[in-house]
Amino acid sequence: MQLPTSIAHGDVVKARLLIQHPMDSGYLQDLRGRLIARNVIVWLTCDYGGQQVFKVEPSSGIAGNPLFEFFFRAVESGELWVRWVDDQGVAGELRQAIKVLPPASRPLGRMGRIGQLPASGELARPES
Repeated sequence: MQLPTSIAHGDVVKARLLIQHPMDSGYLQDLRGRLIARNVIVWLTCDYGGQQVFKVEPSSGIAGNPLFEFFFRAVESGELWVRWVDDQGVAGELRQAIKVLPPASRPLGRMGRIGQLPASGELARPES
C-alpha cells in the first residue's frame, strides 16, 4: 500500500493498493486448450478508524494484479485494514498503521498549504 509520507489532521489522503492476484476471467485457455477456471476478487474493503472508507466488488473485466486507488480524510492516527476474498474462497488482508500529525505541525511552504491563498489574498510572486 502506498500512502503519503506526511499526513496532517484533516488531509484528504490518496491510498494506492496493488494486489497480486491473477484475476482469471474463466474465458482463457491453458496450453492444452482447457478453460482456466474463473477466479477473481469477489470483494475488497478498507476500514479506517472503525469505518469503511472503500469497498469494491470487481468483475472479471479487471486485469490481473489490480491497482486500486481511493481517498479518505485523515482525522486521527490509526490503522488501515484492507480485506479481500476471491472466487476460490482465498482471503487476504493487509494492515497498515498511519500517523496523523496535529493540524499545525506540518511545515508550510512559501505558499502555505496546497490550495490555500496567502493571508493577503494575492498569489506570491517568484523572487527575481
